[in-house]
Amino acid sequence: IKHNCGPSSLGPTTKVLSQPRRNIVGCRIQHVWKEGGGHVIWKGTVLDQVPVNPALYLIKYDGFDCVYGLELHKDERVQGLEVLPDRLAKSRLTDVSLADAMIGKAVEHMFETEEGPKEEWRGMVLARAPIMTTWFYITYEKDPVLYMYQLLDDYKEGDLRIMPDSNDSVPTEREPGEVVDSLVGKQVEYAKEDGGKRTGMVIHQVEAKPSTPFHQLQLNIDEDQQIFI
Repeated sequence: IKHNCGPSSLGPTTKVLSQPRRNIVGCRIQHVWKEGGGHVIWKGTVLDQVPVNPALYLIKYDGFDCVYGLELHKDERVQGLEVLPDRLAKSRLTDVSLADAMIGKAVEHMFETEEGPKEEWRGMVLARAPIMTTWFYITYEKDPVLYMYQLLDDYKEGDLRIMPDSNDSVPTEREPGEVVDSLVGKQVEYAKEDGGKRTGMVIHQVEAKPSTPFHQLQLNIDEDQQIFI
């Protein structure tokens, strides 16, 4: 498999609509994405509605491996939004115990390259995805974006290896009475490797197992509407 994320030129232009709307979480949707002089048609599944910003929806678009966050009813680039009659095919996990054991674990995931040989990416399995329940949220050290894959299939094919817990990894202990403020719902900004800045809003905190090197990750939505870590 290869990583495939959508366009990275999405910006925060919005408009406000006031009419009541149905709950679209779990629905298949289709809309025109209009930006600049061009437009494309996107289809996908609405996975969730973000509690700290109910206008924001998490969407898995067909053909893309990453998760997007969009204010579907406000963003001017989203035009002709339709709720499709399509129904997701129901599927069951073939190994629930393995799926539960995988969550919160560091993994090595093999991906195909353009040249042909496979490349190893180290990451962490964050959770089972909502709605598309045989899929898993995962992020990677090389690319801290929120991805979705059917990891049990990759595991059975030998393309995913669960890393053993490290005895050297010790969780950070809090001092008695120490209060740790949540960043959820807050605007954040940090420097990128190229010297530029990235801004976003923290939308969720992931409580990873203390034995992993990714303890207490924050999920953020950035100016490109991608979910990053």
